[in-house]
Amino acid sequence: MRFVELSSTTMVALLKDDLAQASAEAGVALTEYFVTGTAKWVWQYRVNQLTSDPGCAGWLTQIVVAEPEGAVVGYAGFHGPPDEAGMVELGYSVIPVYRRQGYARAMLTALVRRAVAEARVRTVRVTISPDNTASLATISGFGFVEVGEQWDEEDGLELIFEVPV
Repeated sequence: MRFVELSSTTMVALLKDDLAQASAEAGVALTEYFVTGTAKWVWQYRVNQLTSDPGCAGWLTQIVVAEPEGAVVGYAGFHGPPDEAGMVELGYSVIPVYRRQGYARAMLTALVRRAVAEARVRTVRVTISPDNTASLATISGFGFVEVGEQWDEEDGLELIFEVPV
């Protein structure tokens, strides 16, 4: 897996449905999956984060490329740098045609490794809709423990899982 960081310029191009410019900026071929309503919500949120705190760069959502074939399989990353308690929350999304092939698990593995390698991180969190059986299965075996639930304005009810690092 290779992660490709997105600049604000790239995300703005995606928000404008300009896949050609976004692909050129990112250096990888992006598809319509990256300009869906859900993806655009992510890009807008991340652009706002970078604008208000440029120090978030490197912690936010990135494009995921499977190696060695070079296929863009989705996007993944953290919701931001570690907070005051040392917690980072991660998220991932796999393009439908690449689902059920181990890419989500590979993304999760890479993100947890990144978190473990960062001295400031003490806890990794993931939130998942209770009916998202695929994501619930993906996190099994990683040591995540359900610690509660929350209501997300965008996604509705989410279960909160955490694992210490």
